[in-house]
Amino acid sequence: MAGHSKWAQIKRKKAKIDAKRGKIFTKMIKEIQVAVRMGGADPEGNPRLRTAILAAKSVNMPADNIDRAIKKASGESGNVEYEEIAYEGYGPGGVAVYVETLTENRNRTVGEVRHLFSKYGGNMGESGCVGWIFTKRGVISFDPAKVSEDRVMEVALEAGAEDVKNEGDTIEVLTDPYEVEKVKAAMESAGLPVESAEVTRIPQNTVALEGKQAETCLKLIDLLEDNDDVQNVYTNADIPDELMAEG
Repeated sequence: MAGHSKWAQIKRKKAKIDAKRGKIFTKMIKEIQVAVRMGGADPEGNPRLRTAILAAKSVNMPADNIDRAIKKASGESGNVEYEEIAYEGYGPGGVAVYVETLTENRNRTVGEVRHLFSKYGGNMGESGCVGWIFTKRGVISFDPAKVSEDRVMEVALEAGAEDVKNEGDTIEVLTDPYEVEKVKAAMESAGLPVESAEVTRIPQNTVALEGKQAETCLKLIDLLEDNDDVQNVYTNADIPDELMAEG
């Protein structure tokens, strides 16, 4: 879990930077629109849409933007149709890399993703080669300076959470991916201030990288996340704290 916490922190930091230039909003809108087309415009009956809205709110996307994305997806038949494709492979040092994309041009996306893997010391693999390493979970995070771990655990387990982990600089509540909103609401109702809530993929194990390999891996992940077709990137790389802080 320590590897997950560090990656979660760097992703949130990057999301705030991207939000300022609108890039992260574009990815959020794409996910909301796909969720609507697959399951309808009512969040109550569409778990994927609820999760997409939660993610959009976590980066302070205005409610008006979220509403417009939902209305556009449900009201216009001529919109671009996106295809969901996951790419799997290995980064520097043999770390696992799992890339989730939404694209209207499969050939373009696979070419760009493959190029980045090759350029930065990795290689793409077959479907399923690393996916098994990652478990999909809801993660609700708290600042240990603001909450008691015992209180978090008490409320979380009563609300149906699966586990609570103290990672030192953050307390993480783990849930079923479809229960994250319910548990988050219960935590907030109990007066516990939530720092973030998301559905993510947590690695079962981590691989420690140092020096040049660690720097190259960070560059690979950063450039993959900057690709317009890429929604999420997950890795089991364990990067030194000082390099993560620089990211």
